[in-house]
Amino acid sequence: MLKQNSRLTHFANPAAHRENKYSDAQRDVLSVEKSVDVIANIKTWPAYSTTPLHSLSEMAADAGLAAIWYKDESERFGLKSFKALGGAYAVACQLQNLLEQRLGKRPSISDLLEGRLKEDVAEIVVTCATDGNHGRSVAWGAQMFGCGCVIYIHRDVSEGRKVAMEAFDADVIRISGNYDESVRQAGADAKAHGRVIVSDTSYEGYMEVPKDVALGYTVMLAETVEQLDGEIPTHVFVQGGVGGLASAVAGYFWDLWGERRPRFIVVEPEQANCLQLSAKAGEPVVVNGDLDTLMAGLACGEVSLLAWQILSNGADDFMTLSEDAIADTMSLLAKGYKGDPAIEAGESAVPGLAAAINARAQDTFAKALNLDAQSKVLVIGTEGATDPELYQQLVG
Repeated sequence: MLKQNSRLTHFANPAAHRENKYSDAQRDVLSVEKSVDVIANIKTWPAYSTTPLHSLSEMAADAGLAAIWYKDESERFGLKSFKALGGAYAVACQLQNLLEQRLGKRPSISDLLEGRLKEDVAEIVVTCATDGNHGRSVAWGAQMFGCGCVIYIHRDVSEGRKVAMEAFDADVIRISGNYDESVRQAGADAKAHGRVIVSDTSYEGYMEVPKDVALGYTVMLAETVEQLDGEIPTHVFVQGGVGGLASAVAGYFWDLWGERRPRFIVVEPEQANCLQLSAKAGEPVVVNGDLDTLMAGLACGEVSLLAWQILSNGADDFMTLSEDAIADTMSLLAKGYKGDPAIEAGESAVPGLAAAINARAQDTFAKALNLDAQSKVLVIGTEGATDPELYQQLVG
Protein backbone atom coordinates (compact mmCIF):
# COMPACT_ATOMS: atom_id res chain seq x y z
CA MET A 1 0.00 0.00 0.00
CA LEU A 2 1.14 3.56 -0.74
CA LYS A 3 2.22 4.79 2.69
CA GLN A 4 2.05 8.35 3.90
CA ASN A 5 1.95 9.32 7.55
CA SER A 6 1.22 13.01 7.58
CA ARG A 7 -0.79 14.45 10.44
CA LEU A 8 -4.55 14.63 9.97
CA THR A 9 -7.51 15.75 12.03
CA HIS A 10 -11.10 14.84 11.26
CA PHE A 11 -14.50 16.21 12.21
CA ALA A 12 -17.67 14.48 11.05
CA ASN A 13 -20.31 17.14 10.39
CA PRO A 14 -23.38 16.35 12.55
CA ALA A 15 -25.52 18.58 10.35
CA ALA A 16 -24.80 16.53 7.20
CA HIS A 17 -27.71 14.10 7.16
CA ARG A 18 -27.55 12.04 3.99
CA GLU A 19 -31.30 12.21 3.43
CA ASN A 20 -31.25 16.03 3.30
CA LYS A 21 -32.43 17.42 -0.01
CA TYR A 22 -30.70 20.30 -1.76
CA SER A 23 -32.91 23.20 -0.72
CA ASP A 24 -34.36 26.07 -2.75
CA ALA A 25 -32.25 28.48 -0.69
CA GLN A 26 -29.13 26.54 -1.67
CA ARG A 27 -30.19 26.48 -5.31
CA ASP A 28 -30.42 30.26 -5.14
CA VAL A 29 -26.68 30.24 -4.46
CA LEU A 30 -25.78 27.66 -7.14
CA SER A 31 -27.68 25.11 -9.21
CA VAL A 32 -27.28 22.96 -12.29
CA GLU A 33 -30.08 24.92 -13.96
CA LYS A 34 -28.35 28.26 -13.38
CA SER A 35 -25.09 26.90 -14.71
CA VAL A 36 -26.33 25.97 -18.19
CA ASP A 37 -26.12 29.41 -19.82
CA VAL A 38 -22.89 30.23 -17.97
CA ILE A 39 -21.20 27.10 -19.27
CA ALA A 40 -22.36 27.71 -22.83
CA ASN A 41 -21.08 31.30 -22.64
CA ILE A 42 -17.62 30.53 -21.28
CA LYS A 43 -17.14 27.81 -23.88
CA THR A 44 -17.24 30.56 -26.54
CA TRP A 45 -14.30 32.45 -25.03
CA PRO A 46 -11.00 32.52 -26.95
CA ALA A 47 -8.70 29.59 -26.15
CA TYR A 48 -11.36 27.60 -24.26
CA SER A 49 -10.65 23.88 -24.09
CA THR A 50 -11.65 21.06 -21.75
CA THR A 51 -9.04 20.23 -19.11
CA PRO A 52 -8.06 16.58 -18.51
CA LEU A 53 -9.55 14.19 -15.97
CA HIS A 54 -6.70 11.79 -15.23
CA SER A 55 -7.30 8.29 -13.92
CA LEU A 56 -4.49 7.59 -11.44
CA SER A 57 -4.98 3.85 -11.52
CA GLU A 58 -1.52 2.85 -10.25
CA MET A 59 -1.67 5.29 -7.35
CA ALA A 60 -5.19 4.13 -6.50
CA ALA A 61 -4.16 0.48 -6.48
CA ASP A 62 -1.19 1.11 -4.19
CA ALA A 63 -3.28 3.34 -1.92
CA GLY A 64 -5.89 0.60 -1.55
CA LEU A 65 -8.64 2.42 -3.46
CA ALA A 66 -10.71 1.36 -6.46
CA ALA A 67 -10.10 4.62 -8.34
CA ILE A 68 -8.58 8.09 -8.07
CA TRP A 69 -9.72 10.68 -10.60
CA TYR A 70 -7.71 13.91 -10.77
CA LYS A 71 -9.28 16.90 -12.54
CA ASP A 72 -6.23 18.78 -13.80
CA GLU A 73 -6.70 22.57 -13.94
CA SER A 74 -3.00 23.32 -14.44
CA GLU A 75 -3.51 24.76 -17.95
CA ARG A 76 -6.95 26.41 -17.74
CA PHE A 77 -6.92 29.34 -20.21
CA GLY A 78 -3.14 29.49 -19.77
CA LEU A 79 -3.61 30.89 -16.25
CA LYS A 80 -2.74 27.58 -14.57
CA SER A 81 -5.76 27.61 -12.24
CA PHE A 82 -9.47 26.79 -12.12
CA LYS A 83 -10.00 30.34 -10.86
CA ALA A 84 -9.63 31.52 -14.45
CA LEU A 85 -13.26 30.47 -14.84
CA GLY A 86 -14.74 32.38 -11.91
CA GLY A 87 -13.06 35.76 -11.62
CA ALA A 88 -13.12 36.60 -15.31
CA TYR A 89 -16.78 35.58 -15.67
CA ALA A 90 -17.71 37.76 -12.68
CA VAL A 91 -15.85 40.69 -14.25
CA ALA A 92 -17.95 40.27 -17.39
CA CYS A 93 -21.17 40.15 -15.37
CA GLN A 94 -20.29 43.34 -13.47
CA LEU A 95 -19.45 45.16 -16.68
CA GLN A 96 -22.78 44.06 -18.16
CA ASN A 97 -24.65 45.30 -15.06
CA LEU A 98 -22.96 48.71 -15.01
CA LEU A 99 -23.28 49.32 -18.73
CA GLU A 100 -26.96 48.35 -18.65
CA GLN A 101 -27.51 50.97 -15.93
CA ARG A 102 -25.62 53.63 -17.89
CA LEU A 103 -26.79 52.86 -21.42
CA GLY A 104 -30.26 51.40 -20.83
CA LYS A 105 -29.44 48.19 -22.73
CA ARG A 106 -27.60 45.12 -21.49
CA PRO A 107 -24.60 44.28 -23.67
CA SER A 108 -23.73 40.68 -24.43
CA ILE A 109 -20.38 39.24 -23.45
CA SER A 110 -19.67 39.08 -27.19
CA ASP A 111 -20.12 42.86 -27.27
CA LEU A 112 -17.45 43.14 -24.58
CA LEU A 113 -15.06 40.65 -26.16
CA GLU A 114 -15.32 42.35 -29.55
CA GLY A 115 -14.77 45.85 -28.11
CA ARG A 116 -18.07 47.36 -29.21
CA LEU A 117 -18.26 49.46 -26.02
CA LYS A 118 -14.55 50.02 -25.62
CA GLU A 119 -14.68 53.64 -24.43
CA ASP A 120 -17.42 52.99 -21.87
CA VAL A 121 -15.69 49.87 -20.52
CA ALA A 122 -12.35 51.69 -20.18
CA GLU A 123 -13.89 54.04 -17.60
CA ILE A 124 -14.63 51.16 -15.20
CA VAL A 125 -12.09 49.80 -12.68
CA VAL A 126 -12.52 46.40 -11.00
CA THR A 127 -10.71 45.36 -7.85
CA CYS A 128 -10.27 42.48 -5.39
CA ALA A 129 -8.01 40.97 -2.77
CA THR A 130 -6.31 37.68 -3.52
CA ASP A 131 -3.84 34.98 -2.51
CA GLY A 132 -2.88 34.91 -6.19
CA ASN A 133 -5.10 32.83 -8.47
CA HIS A 134 -8.40 34.71 -8.17
CA GLY A 135 -6.59 38.00 -8.70
CA ARG A 136 -4.86 36.64 -11.78
CA SER A 137 -8.27 35.68 -13.20
CA VAL A 138 -9.75 39.10 -12.43
CA ALA A 139 -6.74 40.83 -13.99
CA TRP A 140 -6.94 38.61 -17.08
CA GLY A 141 -10.68 39.24 -17.40
CA ALA A 142 -10.17 42.99 -17.03
CA GLN A 143 -7.54 42.96 -19.78
CA MET A 144 -9.68 40.72 -22.01
CA PHE A 145 -12.76 42.93 -21.68
CA GLY A 146 -10.91 46.26 -21.57
CA CYS A 147 -11.44 47.75 -18.09
CA GLY A 148 -8.99 48.88 -15.41
CA CYS A 149 -7.91 46.64 -12.54
CA VAL A 150 -6.42 47.12 -9.04
CA ILE A 151 -5.45 44.00 -7.07
CA TYR A 152 -4.59 43.80 -3.35
CA ILE A 153 -2.23 41.12 -2.02
CA HIS A 154 -1.10 40.39 1.53
CA ARG A 155 2.40 40.08 2.93
CA ASP A 156 2.77 36.34 2.24
CA VAL A 157 1.86 36.35 -1.48
CA SER A 158 4.99 35.54 -3.46
CA GLU A 159 6.66 38.02 -5.79
CA GLY A 160 6.15 35.55 -8.64
CA ARG A 161 2.37 35.68 -8.21
CA LYS A 162 2.50 39.49 -8.02
CA VAL A 163 4.43 39.67 -11.30
CA ALA A 164 1.97 37.28 -12.97
CA MET A 165 -0.93 39.65 -12.19
CA GLU A 166 1.04 42.69 -13.33
CA ALA A 167 1.58 40.93 -16.66
CA PHE A 168 -2.15 41.47 -17.30
CA ASP A 169 -1.75 45.25 -16.73
CA ALA A 170 -3.16 45.17 -13.19
CA ASP A 171 -2.01 47.66 -10.57
CA VAL A 172 -0.97 45.36 -7.68
CA ILE A 173 -0.83 46.76 -4.13
CA ARG A 174 0.79 44.78 -1.32
CA ILE A 175 -0.37 45.36 2.27
CA SER A 176 1.42 44.37 5.48
CA GLY A 177 -1.48 42.31 6.92
CA ASN A 178 -3.00 38.90 6.16
CA TYR A 179 -5.54 37.86 3.50
CA ASP A 180 -8.62 38.95 5.44
CA GLU A 181 -7.07 42.36 6.07
CA SER A 182 -6.38 42.72 2.34
CA VAL A 183 -10.08 42.02 1.68
CA ARG A 184 -11.05 44.85 4.01
CA GLN A 185 -8.51 47.25 2.46
CA ALA A 186 -9.73 46.48 -1.06
CA GLY A 187 -13.29 47.19 0.06
CA ALA A 188 -12.44 50.48 1.74
CA ASP A 189 -10.44 51.75 -1.24
CA ALA A 190 -13.13 50.66 -3.70
CA LYS A 191 -15.66 52.75 -1.82
CA ALA A 192 -13.32 55.75 -1.76
CA HIS A 193 -12.36 55.57 -5.44
CA GLY A 194 -15.53 54.24 -7.07
CA ARG A 195 -14.12 50.84 -8.03
CA VAL A 196 -16.14 47.66 -8.53
CA ILE A 197 -15.29 44.80 -6.15
CA VAL A 198 -15.09 41.39 -7.81
CA SER A 199 -14.45 39.11 -4.85
CA ASP A 200 -14.71 35.34 -4.56
CA THR A 201 -15.72 35.57 -0.90
CA SER A 202 -19.07 36.82 0.39
CA TYR A 203 -19.95 38.76 3.51
CA GLU A 204 -22.86 40.79 4.87
CA GLY A 205 -24.04 43.15 2.15
CA TYR A 206 -21.95 41.48 -0.58
CA MET A 207 -23.57 38.34 -1.93
CA GLU A 208 -24.33 38.54 -5.66
CA VAL A 209 -20.86 38.75 -7.25
CA PRO A 210 -19.52 35.61 -5.48
CA LYS A 211 -22.50 33.73 -6.93
CA ASP A 212 -21.24 34.63 -10.42
CA VAL A 213 -17.72 33.53 -9.47
CA ALA A 214 -19.01 30.14 -8.27
CA LEU A 215 -21.15 29.70 -11.39
CA GLY A 216 -18.01 30.14 -13.48
CA TYR A 217 -16.49 27.14 -11.69
CA THR A 218 -19.35 24.91 -12.87
CA VAL A 219 -17.70 24.71 -16.31
CA MET A 220 -15.05 22.51 -14.70
CA LEU A 221 -17.67 20.42 -12.90
CA ALA A 222 -19.81 19.85 -16.00
CA GLU A 223 -16.68 18.74 -17.87
CA THR A 224 -15.88 16.33 -15.04
CA VAL A 225 -19.34 14.74 -15.15
CA GLU A 226 -19.03 14.22 -18.90
CA GLN A 227 -15.53 12.75 -18.51
CA LEU A 228 -16.69 10.36 -15.77
CA ASP A 229 -19.03 8.89 -18.40
CA GLY A 230 -21.73 7.65 -16.04
CA GLU A 231 -19.49 6.87 -13.04
CA ILE A 232 -20.30 8.58 -9.72
CA PRO A 233 -17.45 8.88 -7.20
CA THR A 234 -18.03 7.57 -3.69
CA HIS A 235 -15.88 10.37 -2.21
CA VAL A 236 -14.84 13.88 -3.22
CA PHE A 237 -11.90 15.44 -1.36
CA VAL A 238 -11.79 19.18 -2.01
CA GLN A 239 -9.68 22.07 -0.74
CA GLY A 240 -11.20 24.59 1.68
CA GLY A 241 -10.04 28.22 1.68
CA VAL A 242 -13.04 30.52 2.19
CA GLY A 243 -15.25 27.69 0.90
CA GLY A 244 -16.09 28.99 -2.58
CA LEU A 245 -14.72 26.03 -4.52
CA ALA A 246 -15.86 23.44 -1.97
CA SER A 247 -19.42 24.80 -1.95
CA ALA A 248 -19.56 24.89 -5.75
CA VAL A 249 -18.40 21.26 -5.97
CA ALA A 250 -20.74 20.07 -3.21
CA GLY A 251 -23.71 22.09 -4.45
CA TYR A 252 -23.39 21.15 -8.12
CA PHE A 253 -22.95 17.43 -7.51
CA TRP A 254 -25.64 17.37 -4.79
CA ASP A 255 -28.13 19.11 -7.08
CA LEU A 256 -27.19 16.82 -9.99
CA TRP A 257 -26.97 13.44 -8.24
CA GLY A 258 -29.28 13.90 -5.24
CA GLU A 259 -29.21 10.91 -2.88
CA ARG A 260 -26.50 9.28 -5.00
CA ARG A 261 -24.12 12.17 -4.27
CA PRO A 262 -20.59 11.36 -3.10
CA ARG A 263 -19.34 11.89 0.41
CA PHE A 264 -17.87 15.42 0.47
CA ILE A 265 -14.70 15.93 2.52
CA VAL A 266 -13.30 19.47 2.88
CA VAL A 267 -9.53 19.70 3.46
CA GLU A 268 -7.74 22.65 5.09
CA PRO A 269 -4.29 23.57 6.45
CA GLU A 270 -3.87 23.18 10.20
CA GLN A 271 -3.32 26.92 10.70
CA ALA A 272 -6.23 28.07 8.49
CA ASN A 273 -9.13 25.77 9.32
CA CYS A 274 -12.01 28.24 9.50
CA LEU A 275 -14.43 25.79 7.85
CA GLN A 276 -13.68 22.94 10.24
CA LEU A 277 -13.98 25.22 13.27
CA SER A 278 -17.23 26.65 11.89
CA ALA A 279 -18.66 23.14 11.55
CA LYS A 280 -17.69 22.39 15.14
CA ALA A 281 -19.32 25.62 16.34
CA GLY A 282 -22.40 25.26 14.13
CA GLU A 283 -21.86 28.77 12.74
CA PRO A 284 -19.13 30.72 10.91
CA VAL A 285 -15.98 31.15 13.00
CA VAL A 286 -13.03 33.46 12.28
CA VAL A 287 -9.45 32.16 12.55
CA ASN A 288 -7.10 35.00 13.48
CA GLY A 289 -3.32 35.22 13.34
CA ASP A 290 -0.76 34.77 10.59
CA LEU A 291 -2.56 31.89 8.80
CA ASP A 292 0.92 30.72 7.86
CA THR A 293 0.81 27.77 5.43
CA LEU A 294 2.63 26.49 2.38
CA MET A 295 -0.84 26.01 0.85
CA ALA A 296 -0.96 29.69 -0.12
CA GLY A 297 -4.35 29.61 -1.81
CA LEU A 298 -5.94 28.21 1.35
CA ALA A 299 -4.53 30.78 3.83
CA CYS A 300 -7.98 32.15 4.70
CA GLY A 301 -9.44 32.81 8.13
CA GLU A 302 -13.02 33.90 7.38
CA VAL A 303 -15.75 31.74 5.85
CA SER A 304 -17.67 32.96 2.81
CA LEU A 305 -21.26 33.27 4.04
CA LEU A 306 -22.70 32.05 0.74
CA ALA A 307 -20.40 29.03 0.77
CA TRP A 308 -21.51 28.24 4.30
CA GLN A 309 -25.15 28.07 3.17
CA ILE A 310 -24.17 24.96 1.18
CA LEU A 311 -21.34 23.50 3.28
CA SER A 312 -23.09 23.78 6.66
CA ASN A 313 -25.05 20.61 5.86
CA GLY A 314 -23.61 19.68 2.45
CA ALA A 315 -20.09 18.80 3.59
CA ASP A 316 -19.93 15.44 5.36
CA ASP A 317 -16.47 15.81 6.86
CA PHE A 318 -13.86 18.47 7.58
CA MET A 319 -10.18 17.55 7.74
CA THR A 320 -6.90 19.33 8.34
CA LEU A 321 -3.61 18.26 6.77
CA SER A 322 -0.06 18.94 7.95
CA GLU A 323 2.41 20.82 5.78
CA ASP A 324 4.75 17.86 5.28
CA ALA A 325 2.31 16.14 2.92
CA ILE A 326 2.43 18.85 0.26
CA ALA A 327 5.87 18.61 -1.34
CA ASP A 328 5.78 14.80 -1.25
CA THR A 329 2.44 14.69 -3.08
CA MET A 330 3.53 17.30 -5.62
CA SER A 331 6.61 15.19 -6.34
CA LEU A 332 4.58 11.99 -6.70
CA LEU A 333 2.50 13.68 -9.38
CA ALA A 334 5.39 15.46 -11.11
CA LYS A 335 7.30 12.24 -11.67
CA GLY A 336 4.27 10.26 -12.78
CA TYR A 337 3.53 7.50 -10.29
CA LYS A 338 4.54 4.21 -11.92
CA GLY A 339 2.47 4.17 -15.13
CA ASP A 340 0.26 7.14 -14.22
CA PRO A 341 0.58 10.43 -16.14
CA ALA A 342 3.02 13.07 -14.91
CA ILE A 343 1.09 16.11 -13.63
CA GLU A 344 2.19 19.64 -12.76
CA ALA A 345 0.45 20.43 -9.47
CA GLY A 346 0.96 23.52 -7.32
CA GLU A 347 0.99 23.51 -3.53
CA SER A 348 -2.72 24.36 -3.25
CA ALA A 349 -3.69 21.70 -5.82
CA VAL A 350 -2.74 18.63 -3.83
CA PRO A 351 -4.31 18.78 -0.32
CA GLY A 352 -7.38 16.82 -1.40
CA LEU A 353 -5.29 14.04 -2.92
CA ALA A 354 -2.83 14.02 -0.02
CA ALA A 355 -5.66 13.79 2.52
CA ALA A 356 -7.29 10.91 0.66
CA ILE A 357 -4.06 8.90 0.47
CA ASN A 358 -3.12 9.61 4.07
CA ALA A 359 -6.61 8.85 5.38
CA ARG A 360 -6.73 5.52 3.54
CA ALA A 361 -3.33 4.56 5.02
CA GLN A 362 -4.39 5.24 8.62
CA ASP A 363 -7.04 2.85 9.95
CA THR A 364 -8.76 5.36 12.23
CA PHE A 365 -9.41 7.81 9.39
CA ALA A 366 -10.17 5.12 6.80
CA LYS A 367 -12.93 3.75 9.03
CA ALA A 368 -14.27 7.19 9.92
CA LEU A 369 -14.55 8.13 6.23
CA ASN A 370 -15.62 4.68 5.01
CA LEU A 371 -12.61 4.55 2.69
CA ASP A 372 -11.86 1.04 1.46
CA ALA A 373 -10.89 -1.00 -1.59
CA GLN A 374 -14.22 -0.21 -3.26
CA SER A 375 -13.92 3.58 -2.85
CA LYS A 376 -13.73 5.77 -5.95
CA VAL A 377 -12.20 9.14 -5.12
CA LEU A 378 -12.44 12.39 -7.10
CA VAL A 379 -10.02 15.24 -6.37
CA ILE A 380 -9.73 18.67 -7.97
CA GLY A 381 -6.19 19.63 -8.98
CA THR A 382 -6.90 23.33 -8.72
CA GLU A 383 -3.61 24.76 -9.99
CA GLY A 384 -0.34 24.11 -11.74
CA ALA A 385 2.95 25.84 -10.98
CA THR A 386 1.43 29.27 -10.36
CA ASP A 387 4.70 30.21 -8.64
CA PRO A 388 7.35 28.50 -10.81
CA GLU A 389 10.26 29.33 -8.50
CA LEU A 390 8.53 27.83 -5.44
CA TYR A 391 7.45 24.84 -7.51
CA GLN A 392 11.06 24.10 -8.45
CA GLN A 393 12.14 24.42 -4.82
CA LEU A 394 9.51 21.91 -3.70
CA VAL A 395 9.68 19.42 -6.57
CA GLY A 396 13.20 19.86 -7.92
